[in-house]
Amino acid sequence: SHWVHDEATRGRESGRLVPLSLDGSLPPLGFGQFQSIDVSHALGKPASEPMRKLLRAVAALHEGSAPALPSPRTAVQSPTRRRIVIAAGLATIAAGSGVLLWRTRDTHAAPRGADDTRRIAVLPFRNLSGDPEQRYFSDGLTSEIRTQLSRNKRLQIAGQTSSEKARDSKDDARDIARALGVDFLLGGNVQKAGGRVKISAELTEGTTGLSRWVETWERPLSDIFAVQAEIGAAVANALSVAITGQEAATGVQVGGTDNVEAFDAFLHGRALYEAGIDEESDRRALAWFDRAIALDARYAGAHAARARALMVIGNLYAAHDERVRVFDFAEAAARLATTLAPDFAEGFSALGFAFASGKLDVRGARGPFDRSYSLAPGNADVLARYASFSTYLRDHERATKVILHAATLDPLNSRTFRSQGDIRYNASQPVEAIVAYRKAIALNPTLAGLNASLGFAQLMAGANDDARASFLKERSAVRRLPGLAILAHRASDRRAADAALDALINEYGDKSHYQYAQVYTQWGDVAKALAALQTAMDLRDGGIMYMYSDPLLVPLRSTNGYLAIAKAVGFI
Repeated sequence: SHWVHDEATRGRESGRLVPLSLDGSLPPLGFGQFQSIDVSHALGKPASEPMRKLLRAVAALHEGSAPALPSPRTAVQSPTRRRIVIAAGLATIAAGSGVLLWRTRDTHAAPRGADDTRRIAVLPFRNLSGDPEQRYFSDGLTSEIRTQLSRNKRLQIAGQTSSEKARDSKDDARDIARALGVDFLLGGNVQKAGGRVKISAELTEGTTGLSRWVETWERPLSDIFAVQAEIGAAVANALSVAITGQEAATGVQVGGTDNVEAFDAFLHGRALYEAGIDEESDRRALAWFDRAIALDARYAGAHAARARALMVIGNLYAAHDERVRVFDFAEAAARLATTLAPDFAEGFSALGFAFASGKLDVRGARGPFDRSYSLAPGNADVLARYASFSTYLRDHERATKVILHAATLDPLNSRTFRSQGDIRYNASQPVEAIVAYRKAIALNPTLAGLNASLGFAQLMAGANDDARASFLKERSAVRRLPGLAILAHRASDRRAADAALDALINEYGDKSHYQYAQVYTQWGDVAKALAALQTAMDLRDGGIMYMYSDPLLVPLRSTNGYLAIAKAVGFI
């Protein structure tokens, strides 16, 4: 599918097609044949041990031979967390009606609720080891701490993307806390020296910029994964006591694992998946997730990650027949994640994504998305996905309300502004959408698809010259060419319009029928538009998830063909 939603957005076009194998073999390096994992024993009685036993076992594990894990060949630089659109949208800054769609906080500390909730940003721990290959460990440590802190209901954790931006800022602690709207900042660093690892953590008060708590750990390098879990728990507990007077919860996190090798494989896969380099890296990420599952079949987080990776591969790289099989595997993986961990919000988000984008089943997606939202109302990622799903149902009021909350947790994320723009665009408010898209571009001009999104908003606002300039800046042909075809038709330049559409068809063939439907609709050819839309439906083109709220398809909304497809998908 060349409905390139954000979960599949990498800042590049889809790559070559690599056939998928269903032979059950573990994916070889780089070419991602994916494995049908035997998880028949995964639903039996849990065999998890207390975390302390795990930690004691880690040193022995790493003193022995290295685990037989695939070794990433591409150095991963500062991976950023991707959000799911339609199944996964992105956090979005709150809307004003017809005015600025975003707002910054004008207080140093976030207002506390009746339950004395406090907000904290966990800044990515710096990797001072001099070895870029260890970056995944420092990122994993940050994630571990963030996850453990989030289990305390009196704490709200700032979103990962905003926290990463704050780490790179040269502002002082008070300015960063103000920008993020948090009460506290937690930062630290990781450093290797010889055969030992040294990790420092510091809690800073947002209103004063003064240090509230500092701690340093030094352990043998062979204990590196034990140290990660140990420090995550220690920091969570110390901060919970310092901030709320309550100790943090203990034990393995929901959806997690007590198998160090499995956790290590998961971290490698997540780093590749979030980096989103190309098809090879996506398939290698899948191989790592499969490895994690092979080591711990009850690892719900790995099953959910596997489902998302399969959805990306199916949408971006697979031909139709492969795509259907891949989507079925993704649904099975997501279902298993929710069965293994019934309170794991990420598992339900993955299942909603699989239903909406893979099976084109909006009815089936509603339940999982609602469940994810109820399980994690303070998780910015989950909120953002739920908001995006809501806007594709034309429930723009709910989408805006949820996004407002999500934005308070991740206010410096350019994707949040892009998602705000999507909500306003879908609500037929193109002027407001333009404001949000421009802000998103200012924050991250390299984010894939932004220029095209701005161009379509400008097109709908009647600013044709501005729209053309935006489309010409867009690198993605599947986004750029439909816009140019529509603009050329508006200018009565039939030759240029036909040339743009022909270029789109020649490059994407049967993978972009949804885009053909958009073009034909705007050209006024209702018959061809409906035929293209039906073909997109038949080929499981994920773009169908846009159809119910897409302003470009408004002229089709009263036709029998459109209504039949909308009903079949579950919009009505």
